[in-house]
Amino acid sequence: MMPTVLRAAYLLHKAWSWLARPIELGVRMILVQDGKVLLVRHTYMEGWHFPGGSMKRGETPLEAAAREAREEAGAALLEPPELVGIFSSFNGGKSDHVATYLCRKFRLERATDRWEIAERKLFALDALPPQLGDKARKTLRDLKLGKG
Repeated sequence: MMPTVLRAAYLLHKAWSWLARPIELGVRMILVQDGKVLLVRHTYMEGWHFPGGSMKRGETPLEAAAREAREEAGAALLEPPELVGIFSSFNGGKSDHVATYLCRKFRLERATDRWEIAERKLFALDALPPQLGDKARKTLRDLKLGKG
């Protein structure tokens, strides 16, 4: 029942965002340590993803990425992350821009997001899950972090 409600809320948020906020600013955090990448699975959409989400008013992209890593994955950053790039998507009339960061030193703690994240898991870079999207897989390859 709860995943259905969350999925509906997510779709309503996307519709509202498309109408009210034609430009969306978001962040992603690639967390890699000891040959493994930390991924999350959301309650409202399929597949595995890098932790991330929308920026809040008054946040810098770096602050938002660190917050999302902590909330969604329970990752406390032990070093400043590096900016990988800013990626844009214009599908479906959207104008999404996502600042993506890489952090190689973090400590896992308890994630604070109890509703949005169904699961977090470390995956070996040479054994990525099939449900990882092509863009995330390509990003890992481009950073020479993951194979096929």
